[in-house]
Amino acid sequence: MDYLWTPWRYAYVTQAGRAEGCVFCQKQTPGDDQRQYVIHRGRHNYLVLNIYPYTVGHLMVVPCRHVATLEECQAEELGELMELTRRAEAALRRLYRPQGFNIGMNIGASAGAGVAGHLHMHVLPRWEADSNFVSVIGETRVLPEELPVTWAKLRGEFGS
Repeated sequence: MDYLWTPWRYAYVTQAGRAEGCVFCQKQTPGDDQRQYVIHRGRHNYLVLNIYPYTVGHLMVVPCRHVATLEECQAEELGELMELTRRAEAALRRLYRPQGFNIGMNIGASAGAGVAGHLHMHVLPRWEADSNFVSVIGETRVLPEELPVTWAKLRGEFGS
């Protein structure tokens, strides 16, 4: 039997559900954006890398206000959320040349939201030969690039 080691998952597995407060609200204060993987801050939303990504470049657009549903959002927040989603897609397309994207939200725990209380839009670049099957059969992610490298590339695209 072959083993694929993923020690970086240990922190997630042992801390899941134990974080105090909202992980997205904790990233609100500008400061160490690189350590927190915040790529860009808009007026109402910010872009952040998913620290447990499905693919290289998996990022999220997160409203600054703690809102759980689209109906709670104000028009300005929604407009900027979609504009940043569009810009994220364009930046990922330039940097990684994906063949497609998964873009969407899981609203509520029963819909699969890992952080159910704070709305966020996922933007995932996809390739025909990506290794998502490993996630299904081996419970493992295969990522060819470390998060600090991805952060630096995307940060440069947003001129931050």
